[in-house]
Amino acid sequence: MGKQSKARRAIGGLALGLGLIGLGACSSGLNTHGNLPDKEVVDGIQPGVHDQQDVLGMLGSPSAVSTFEDNRWYYIGSRSETVAFFEPDVLERSVLVVSFSEDGRVDEKKVYTLNDSRSVDPVDRVTPTEGKKLSVIQQLFGNVGRFTGAGTDQ
Repeated sequence: MGKQSKARRAIGGLALGLGLIGLGACSSGLNTHGNLPDKEVVDGIQPGVHDQQDVLGMLGSPSAVSTFEDNRWYYIGSRSETVAFFEPDVLERSVLVVSFSEDGRVDEKKVYTLNDSRSVDPVDRVTPTEGKKLSVIQQLFGNVGRFTGAGTDQ
């Protein structure tokens, strides 16, 4: 075998290796965040029958408890797929809201899914502030000579 043949094989092997690494970097990953309880378990929670301890045993700790009403628990979860450096694609999102009556029994339960969600566009406005706009130089040298030394008589 000649030197050119070995060099071509080495370059071909290197190109193949880099191509496989590049394809490996594009693999997708599934990410699960929060608490996504099984539908069968959620269906098993019955208003008037189960209490807070039963729900804790079935679903675990809630993701959040209502700020103003301690008798409302939220179980929030999502599943998304990420491919390389692209934005994650949300495959599933679920919010289970369990409300309890005064005696601690389940009053009602509601399940919100990705179909119930709405897109929110943030406002791009900037709140104006009072005062002067100073350059960096004005900020650095603006106070030169304004203050007297400590401990001197005036």
